[in-house]
Amino acid sequence: MLHAAPSSDGDGRQIYRTTALGCRAEIQVSGARSLVGAIEILHQELERIDRAASRFRSDSEIAGVQRAGGRPVKVSRALFEAVAVALRVAELTDGAVDPTVGGALVSLGYDRDFAHLAQGVDGPLPPVRPVPGWQCLELNQSAGTLRAPVGIEVDLGATAKALTADRIARRAQEVSGGGVLVSLGGDIAVAGPPPPGGFVIGLADVAAEPAERTDQPGLGETVAIESGGLATSGTAKRQWRLGEHTVHHIVDPATGRPTWATWRTVTVAAASCVDANAASTASMVKAAAALAWLEARHLPARLVAVTGRTVRLGGWPDAAQRPARAIAEARR
Repeated sequence: MLHAAPSSDGDGRQIYRTTALGCRAEIQVSGARSLVGAIEILHQELERIDRAASRFRSDSEIAGVQRAGGRPVKVSRALFEAVAVALRVAELTDGAVDPTVGGALVSLGYDRDFAHLAQGVDGPLPPVRPVPGWQCLELNQSAGTLRAPVGIEVDLGATAKALTADRIARRAQEVSGGGVLVSLGGDIAVAGPPPPGGFVIGLADVAAEPAERTDQPGLGETVAIESGGLATSGTAKRQWRLGEHTVHHIVDPATGRPTWATWRTVTVAAASCVDANAASTASMVKAAAALAWLEARHLPARLVAVTGRTVRLGGWPDAAQRPARAIAEARR
């Protein structure tokens, strides 16, 4: 649904917003005469990934793979790429970000679009048990097929949105010739020449998700990004009631249950939105061990503990700098 017409904020940026994939989608173009081509790409890519990877659409490709009874299924380039990225992320995060958490999410009640969870769902907490594991998914590059064993629920939510943000930014920059920022629910990708000082991103209050409107930073910190990607994972926004329990969407693959223990928000800058999102989500799962894991990868990161304590790593700018600059050039 269209929420607002394209607009300009007075510094040469043109901005367009809509909703898709259960979140606010935003694209900004700096230094270009027209936003029309970028808007077309935004909608093309959003529809492309939704048809390929949505677990809430019975007609999606991934739903078809899961109905195939464990047989290999020829899939589109869009789904093949999305699964390949998810498997790469699973390996690089030591399984902390695992695409086979779909069954665990269903057990927690997340078997429908998030908008329909607002009133909560009935049921007990599922037993503690590990998810099947990403190694059980089989991609055959030469045949272009994907096989998921019977009973495996694939969830690409942790990577597909970030992958789409990267694709939109790259394609829109080629069409517009200007600098481009894409935000899909706060997963941010940048391509091309940025405006002077970079694209300024608001991080909102530490107890909530980052500001989805990047030009309305609110009362929280701000950073400026000139390249790569920025992503935040947190427990505040996507929560719901499961019987008497409060649960959320970030599942620990080792237990099949939501992770609560250490962080309520983790923001990471990296060379791409995919890498930033992988690192922020993995950090939520890795809990206290995330600090050493992020430092070993030299990733700028801002972690907010459940106690409210803020930890900054990898050159993440101090809060006193406004706006501070976090150049997303670190590589995993």
